[in-house]
Amino acid sequence: MTHAPPQLNSMTGFAAGQGAQGRFGWTWDLRAVNGRGLDLRLRVPDWIEGLEAGLRARLTATLGRGNVTLSLKLQAQDGGSSARLDEAQLDVVLTAMTRIEARAMEMGLSLAPANAADVLALRGVFEPGTQDEDTAALGKALLAGFETVLSSFLTMRRREGAALADVLTGQLTRIAELTDAAATAAEARRPETEANFRAALQRVMDNADGVDEPRIAQELAVLAVKTDVTEEIDRLRSHVAAARDLIAGGSPAGRKLDFLAQEFNREANTLCSKAQNSELTSVGLELKSVIEQMREQVQNVE
Repeated sequence: MTHAPPQLNSMTGFAAGQGAQGRFGWTWDLRAVNGRGLDLRLRVPDWIEGLEAGLRARLTATLGRGNVTLSLKLQAQDGGSSARLDEAQLDVVLTAMTRIEARAMEMGLSLAPANAADVLALRGVFEPGTQDEDTAALGKALLAGFETVLSSFLTMRRREGAALADVLTGQLTRIAELTDAAATAAEARRPETEANFRAALQRVMDNADGVDEPRIAQELAVLAVKTDVTEEIDRLRSHVAAARDLIAGGSPAGRKLDFLAQEFNREANTLCSKAQNSELTSVGLELKSVIEQMREQVQNVE
């Protein structure tokens, strides 16, 4: 049996599905956006024993990161008499809505009006069947039907993840090219740097009366460090290799890629501060631009 190669997943995705069993029909809505961790928000009937716990367990085992919202709309096909409107809960909800609208008006905010369907969808207000229902069988059917929705959702995240990998790979290639250009520019500026260094050395020697040799050596070493970008270039190349390995290894890689993006930016900033040369500065600024674009894309990776 062959296994699919690892790949990146996007944190964004959407899937919907429908199903029916007995007198009940239902509609699923599953969607996700970027998030620092895994945040699950489920809106499902609470009278179906074990349903929410089962859905949470399935999502937690499958997803790594993202703000995930799952909604289930369940309707009785025959409008059976077991449907129940909880008027006490309805009063609580309507009172809360009135207070929210009044408070919003005091703060100068305008809220979109809610309709009856919105109120009925709130948990505990309307239960479309709690009496004489085989909730265990219904819950099992719902969990089984959810697998199709989840599969479509994961397919979309993989598809978007593949597109993200292509974009990030292109950006890393550009960063590698600019790093090579920075190395070339640093080598080309060497005669100018050496001339400046000699001039600085001469100034130190001309004013060396009463200054001990260790102090002179220290000052010269500081001047050398301020212009040497070898370490920055080496680290940029190392970061490119590490990022490519992370992409090849697939998700979850978002947090590590985000950390690397910060390290990329740190090295580009240092390179620009040490440039003292228009060509090297220009390369460094373009590096920063590409790194920022990469950092934005990394925020979408699971």
